[in-house]
Amino acid sequence: VHLVESGGGVAQTGGSLRLACEVSGLFLDSYAIGWFRQAHEREREGVSCINSDGSPYYRDSVKGRFTITRDKAKNTAYLQMESLKPEDTAVYYCVLRLGPGWNMATGMEGLEFDYWGQGTSVTVSS
Repeated sequence: VHLVESGGGVAQTGGSLRLACEVSGLFLDSYAIGWFRQAHEREREGVSCINSDGSPYYRDSVKGRFTITRDKAKNTAYLQMESLKPEDTAVYYCVLRLGPGWNMATGMEGLEFDYWGQGTSVTVSS
C-alpha cells in the first residue's frame, strides 16, 4: 500500500490550496483516510479524517475552512484548504487506517494509522 501526496506549496494568508493523496494497493473507500500535519518544532496533530461511511472529522482550528473528500474512481482523497492562516504552515501527511474509523470518543488523535505518505509542505505567508 502506498500513499502519495501532492498539492502542497506556498499560499498567502486567506488563500487556498488543495492537497491530494493517491492511494495504491487497496480501495480507499473501505477505510478511514485523513491528514496529519507537523509544524517546525511542534507536535504532530490530526487535521481531518473521513470514515468509510463518509463521516468527516475536523480539528477545531480548521472547521469551516477545510473540507475532506474522496474520489472513488481515482482512489484519491483530497483536503481542500480555504482561508489559510500562517498557523496552517506545516508538512501535511496523508494517513490510512485499516481498522474502524474515528468516533466521538477517539477523535483522530486516539487512532493509530497503518499507512503514511511521505508528506507535502504547505507554507502560508502573512
